[in-house]
Amino acid sequence: MPPIKIGIVGLGKIARDQHLPALAANPDFELVAVASRNASLEDAANFATLEEMLAGVPELDAVSLCTPPTVRYGQARQALQAGKHVMLEKPPGATLSEVEDLTRLAEASPGSLFATWHSRHAPTVAPARKWLASRQISKVHIEWKEDVRVWHPGQRWIWEPGGMGVFDPAINALSIVTAILPRSFFLREGTLKVPENCQAPIAAKLRFSDSEETPITADLDFLQTGPQTWDIHIETDAGNLTLRKGGEPDVH
Repeated sequence: MPPIKIGIVGLGKIARDQHLPALAANPDFELVAVASRNASLEDAANFATLEEMLAGVPELDAVSLCTPPTVRYGQARQALQAGKHVMLEKPPGATLSEVEDLTRLAEASPGSLFATWHSRHAPTVAPARKWLASRQISKVHIEWKEDVRVWHPGQRWIWEPGGMGVFDPAINALSIVTAILPRSFFLREGTLKVPENCQAPIAAKLRFSDSEETPITADLDFLQTGPQTWDIHIETDAGNLTLRKGGEPDVH
């Protein structure tokens, strides 16, 4: 089969750090176009907007949206309505209702919709889910702390309404935990730290529980310096399981 022709929308840090190397390393895909207001890429057709890209490269098979979450909904609708497959960077939307609407649109469209819950694809997630399925879980604690100045340097959008703040990285933790725990769980209490000059939290402490009242807590911070912390600790009746660095196992 010929390679899938892809266009990227938004040529920022996530596109350059992750998408471009991944596409270059996989012969099943061909990056043929880029839409960006502030950047361009050699060896690809460059456009200022998604609309211009769809019109200028009608042979595109798929569109990868690497833009801030507040604009992804409209872009995803436009690409789906043009019959393209769409990949959404995480988080997939600014609100749940946006994502639900895109899901319904994709079901009625020739193109497919895929959200990059990449942390769920860590090689240890499936074995962790299997191991936990036969255990009695007594406690879960998420510790997700990283440095926004490393991962989002100079990106003001992350502090604006819909930018998610600390939940932009923390959604990786939540995507793992919802995949490995055997029961759904629900937010019971949350404390958010929002700086005066921001519209999104820079840190948060959350308390969840499931149908059996299992205590599930999360400590999130976007100002950690030095080594970054991406750990999930789970206590069970058959020992403890820790997923470190976003997915490395430590059973003890």
